[in-house]
Amino acid sequence: MNLGRISAIFRFPVKSMAGEMLDVASVGWHGIEGDRRMAFRRLDDKSNFPWLTASKLPELILYKPFGLDGDNADQLPTHVRTPDGKEYELGSDELRQDISARFGSDVELMNLKAGIFDEASLSVITTSTVQCIERESGRQLDLRRFRPNVVIETDSAEPFAEDRWVGQTLMFGEGDNSAAVKIYMKDERCRMVNLDPDTAERDVQVMRTVVRLNRNYAGGYGTVIRTGELRVGQVVTLSA
Repeated sequence: MNLGRISAIFRFPVKSMAGEMLDVASVGWHGIEGDRRMAFRRLDDKSNFPWLTASKLPELILYKPFGLDGDNADQLPTHVRTPDGKEYELGSDELRQDISARFGSDVELMNLKAGIFDEASLSVITTSTVQCIERESGRQLDLRRFRPNVVIETDSAEPFAEDRWVGQTLMFGEGDNSAAVKIYMKDERCRMVNLDPDTAERDVQVMRTVVRLNRNYAGGYGTVIRTGELRVGQVVTLSA
């Protein structure tokens, strides 16, 4: 079944920090190469999810990683620009102290080659779903609120079609280099959708709209079953 085409690709090198829009991305067994490979860990949190996210520190989404090294196979940034315009090396003590001060507790940078994900290594959402939430909330919504890896412009205008993809496989493009992702669960949203990606201002109406329309689900999570390449404009098909 032909679903449509990729309209946008995002990568978020540091968990909960600003991401980057790509025209082309390589997909490995742990998702898009360089995606969410790094995160700041809360040192006083002994739970199984100690990562500092924008749900706990909204300003974290205003930190902008940059300076990707073309010779770096892991596609990791080298520096970060803070909300007040200061620039620090990603692994520097200055950046760690800056974030710790804003958060009010010590953090440290971690690098996990398999990625640091909430549920799965790759997330997708359709433009129809975002447009429906936008219309029903009465807000203009930036795609970055939903922090997807892949945005799909479907041939159908039906919102929340991702719910029906659970258990099925998305195939991107054709040929030996076409990536494939099996969708195994719906994406249950957290408070991050309420945060404006440019200001970190909260608007609770966004999440309330998702709850009202679709029980707080918008998009889907998947695991990679075939590595390959993603490209904006690439045809997306769905198979059982």
